[in-house]
Amino acid sequence: MILKGVFTAIVTPFKDNKIDEDSLKRLISFQIENGVDGLVPCGTTGEAPTLTYEEHERVIELTVKFVEKKVPVIAGTGSNSTHEAIELTEAAKKLGADMCLLTTPYYNKPTQEGLYRHFKRVAEEVDIPIILYNIPGRTGVNMSPETVARLAEIPNIVGIKEASGSVVQAAEIYRLTEGKFAILSGDDNLFLPLMSVGATGVISVASNAIPKMMKELFEAFMIEKNVEKAVRINTYLLPFFQAIFVETNPIPIKEILYFMGLTERELRLPLCSPSEKTSKYLEEISKKYGLYRR
Repeated sequence: MILKGVFTAIVTPFKDNKIDEDSLKRLISFQIENGVDGLVPCGTTGEAPTLTYEEHERVIELTVKFVEKKVPVIAGTGSNSTHEAIELTEAAKKLGADMCLLTTPYYNKPTQEGLYRHFKRVAEEVDIPIILYNIPGRTGVNMSPETVARLAEIPNIVGIKEASGSVVQAAEIYRLTEGKFAILSGDDNLFLPLMSVGATGVISVASNAIPKMMKELFEAFMIEKNVEKAVRINTYLLPFFQAIFVETNPIPIKEILYFMGLTERELRLPLCSPSEKTSKYLEEISKKYGLYRR
């Protein structure tokens, strides 16, 4: 399976503190109709840390069901416990996920050798394509390009969502893996810069709301080879990229999806609704990009 294009890190809609299955179905239909290349449930944007084990499985199950094999489903199954990561990855495979996305273990801050052994063990235990996820701002540990290159030699570890915030780090991964290992941007702001150093796509927060525009950015650079057009699209979208991280993700993107009429206005503690000032700002952004439907 070629990892190219726009993959949406989809939110988990809630209603009365339960998974809002109707909103999830509506959101998935919106994504597919607008040309995304895959969906990523139960990631950071999907509020995975506050989902129960049963809810985690249910979101993956529903995503697989609603997608109807039209695009790949890449299930988030990472944990700071190797045993739990294996269990979640096994469950995702049984539920029909096409791939799994595993974040670097958070809080316990493993060494580079520990990171290598963690991902190697999961890959050995579960026969499913695995995408690494490096996001030191969330986990407290950065996975070095050298460690990524070692892991890239394991057959079913097929790519990385790179969200270190460093273009140089992504370029170094590309160099060390000789361009044979898929690199996906984990940051909408750096999607275009990372494509210029070897990334082939993005796992995107922004595409929850603007999937068509994100796909246009990808196609301008990767398919049409029109750098000027890609820069123009990226420049237009930059205020949106900045807006959706004005407070902790996924608070802003969920507020925008509410303004779009796609989901309810609900997060799960310890995340909470944005400030009144932020909400007004996001309402203005929604109107600026033609998204407001309330």
